[in-house]
Amino acid sequence: MSVPDIVAAHQDAGPVAPVADGSITPSQEKTETEPDGSLTPNSVQDERGALFQSVDIAASTGDIAEKDADDVTLGGYETPQQKGSPRNSVLASIKRKTSATEYPPLTDEAGKEAAARERDRANAHRAGGIRFAPWNIPYRRRVQTMAVVAHCMSIVMTVSFFFFLCAIPLTWPLLIPYLLHMLLSKSASDGRLRARSERFRRLPVWRFFADYFPARLHKTHHLPPTRKYIFGYHPHGIISHGAFAAFGTEALGFADQFPGITNSLLTLDSNFRIPLYRDYILALGIQSVSKESIQAILTTGGLNGEGMGRAVTIVVGGARESLEAYPGTLHLVLAQRKGFVKMALRTGADLVPVLAFGENDLYDQVSPQRHPLLHALQRWLLRTLKFTLPFLHGRGIFNYDVGLMPYRRPLNVVVGRPIAVRQVREGNGVDPREVDRLHAEYVGELERMWEVYKDVFAPGRKEEMRILR
Repeated sequence: MSVPDIVAAHQDAGPVAPVADGSITPSQEKTETEPDGSLTPNSVQDERGALFQSVDIAASTGDIAEKDADDVTLGGYETPQQKGSPRNSVLASIKRKTSATEYPPLTDEAGKEAAARERDRANAHRAGGIRFAPWNIPYRRRVQTMAVVAHCMSIVMTVSFFFFLCAIPLTWPLLIPYLLHMLLSKSASDGRLRARSERFRRLPVWRFFADYFPARLHKTHHLPPTRKYIFGYHPHGIISHGAFAAFGTEALGFADQFPGITNSLLTLDSNFRIPLYRDYILALGIQSVSKESIQAILTTGGLNGEGMGRAVTIVVGGARESLEAYPGTLHLVLAQRKGFVKMALRTGADLVPVLAFGENDLYDQVSPQRHPLLHALQRWLLRTLKFTLPFLHGRGIFNYDVGLMPYRRPLNVVVGRPIAVRQVREGNGVDPREVDRLHAEYVGELERMWEVYKDVFAPGRKEEMRILR
């Protein structure tokens, strides 16, 4: 099927679809309401089109993306008291033109499964204040734990195996060319996705990995495969297990929920200089978060050879946000993070906010108030090396209280409404006012997602979501 045929078939389907210039084509279906007056999905799509017209139409990973993309000097938001604040004006427009009914109701099935497992902890054997898992844990649960252990230890295992091979002289004729290839290869940034294996991404082990928490992916809006996208994942958490499960594998069924879209999770370029580990993550379709990589992925390949149907996922908060990852809280280091918005303007990719409820609950870490010296060390590492070492603790393999394993707590990854972006013409600079407007709309959408779903997925929260500089 040719690209025009695909576009025509999609437009005949009915729902709203962004066209090539970034505008919105209204649905041909009529707005409908339920007997109680609530809006149906058709009316939601019409409401969505009106929203775009009203606003004039849309470490660590986030740190590197921000640094590479940030070639336009921009200030922060104006204070709320200042008139003409782009964030205030966009948020006011969103509140006038949309309501919570635009997002469909969701249920916390992951939370129900996690609650059912609490009886195992209640029956745990205590010794020295530590709760040990009972012997009658189902075999499937043991396999889930081993899947998480294997992934968390993947760097250690691959590097150890590499050095083991180095100790065998017979392997040197293979290892030397491999090292040269690793140093010179552009597989992680050329956008060709040659090493990506859909079979590897669909292995049953990833389903066990996701069921450990358990993790669930929630789709709230249709994403047409005739566009390209930048997914912004929030929060970073300690290790971003939710981002890996949802976008680094097919454990949560991303390709089934968003057919026609090839999504690549992005990580530090330095990870692709680790022997054997690089091949592991390349097979999962994970790519570098550098500016060149994002540009290549979103402007080459796809349905039309120019990135149509492709997407990248950026964990925007970066290492700075990992220091804010405390259970029951949601602190997003986002107020000054605008590099991903500029990349969206340069590539014409729509922005898709993603909010992961429960990501910050997977580990505990030391409090900066109780351990100020350790916190100062973390900040120093962040400033000098661009990554940090969270002083964390979780559970163990056979106990519930001591270890470095993530807690078995529910993860709900909610994919929000896409924000349409109009690509800047080649040779033209990025308009700082348009960057501010899109960034404000993006932040406003995250805030609205939080308001709609916080009582469903975060009933035990300690405070409301906060946007930090």
